[in-house]
Amino acid sequence: MPTLKYRRIRGDMIKTYKIITGIYDKEASPVLKLNLTTKTQGNQYKLDTHRTKYDLRKYFFTNRIVNVWNIVYQILLS
Repeated sequence: MPTLKYRRIRGDMIKTYKIITGIYDKEASPVLKLNLTTKTQGNQYKLDTHRTKYDLRKYFFTNRIVNVWNIVYQILLS
C-alpha cells in the first residue's frame, strides 16, 4: 500500500492537471498562475511560484504544489 505522503502528492497532481486543462469549473477552482515567459525551458504548463510572508499561506494547495508540479512534469517530458 502506498504511503500517505505519496497518495497526497498523487491526488494533488491529478487535481492540478484538471485545473490547468480546464476540466474543473473556472469559477470554483483556485487560481494557478502559469509561467508564460519565453525564457523558460520545458513545457507550457510550468507554474509560477508565489512568495509568501507567513507560514500559514505557504502550505495552501496553490503554493505547495508548484515545485512538485514543475519537477514531476519535467521528468515526464524527459
